[in-house]
Amino acid sequence: MQKFRFAAVLLAVCALPLAAAQPHDAHHAPHWSYAGAEGPAHWGELGSEYTECSAGKNQSPVDLSRAAATSERSVVFHYQPARYRVENNGHALQATPEGGGQFVRIGGESFALKQFHFHTPSEHTFKGRHFPLEAHFVHQSTQGALAVVAVVFDAGKANPALKPLLAKKLKPGQSVQLPHELDISNLFPADTAHFRLNGSLTTPPCSEGVNWVVMEAPVAAAAAQLEAAATIIGHPNNRPVQPLNARIVIEEAQ
Repeated sequence: MQKFRFAAVLLAVCALPLAAAQPHDAHHAPHWSYAGAEGPAHWGELGSEYTECSAGKNQSPVDLSRAAATSERSVVFHYQPARYRVENNGHALQATPEGGGQFVRIGGESFALKQFHFHTPSEHTFKGRHFPLEAHFVHQSTQGALAVVAVVFDAGKANPALKPLLAKKLKPGQSVQLPHELDISNLFPADTAHFRLNGSLTTPPCSEGVNWVVMEAPVAAAAAQLEAAATIIGHPNNRPVQPLNARIVIEEAQ
């Protein structure tokens, strides 16, 4: 993928309060979806707890068409084979690790992996281009700050790490324990060049202050795997790209 080079600048990264990282009470939070009157264009109108979806200035996802170059590499991944529970939560296909030991370090701060899930098509775009699938690896620090690592997938060879995640055609509300440990490092590109920027959750309540790391190179997945992911999710679940506004996108090489 083409890299974008501009003058070097500094990126200010905000911390998300612990409360914003916790799931909302399903009995009290307004229902939202990806279409119709409860779709992304109306999220900010559904309830006071969702107003940041429309009023926020640092919302995600965004189009990555320009960046400021930097020679510093601030992101280090620490993933190892682990057991996962996979569920269809009605909004996305999600995998949650059982046990710790999975984390990413950003600028010297550690963020533990809490879960990863999939969006189809991709939420982030690259010079206006969507990819068929995007995975979000959601991490949280001990202070409650969030960091999300995004990886996009494109049609190519079959991806062995996707196979167990897609083996069961889970319906909304269903979950399954994977029978074997999964090495999620196989879901990442060999080229670890990436973009960094400050953003938000891409679903209500759209809380800002999220540290985003978006991998530049796509990962290959068989066309059948991409179709299987879309079938399980059951509907497009990508929020439209949001204005970049005054934010700076930093590119870090491998």
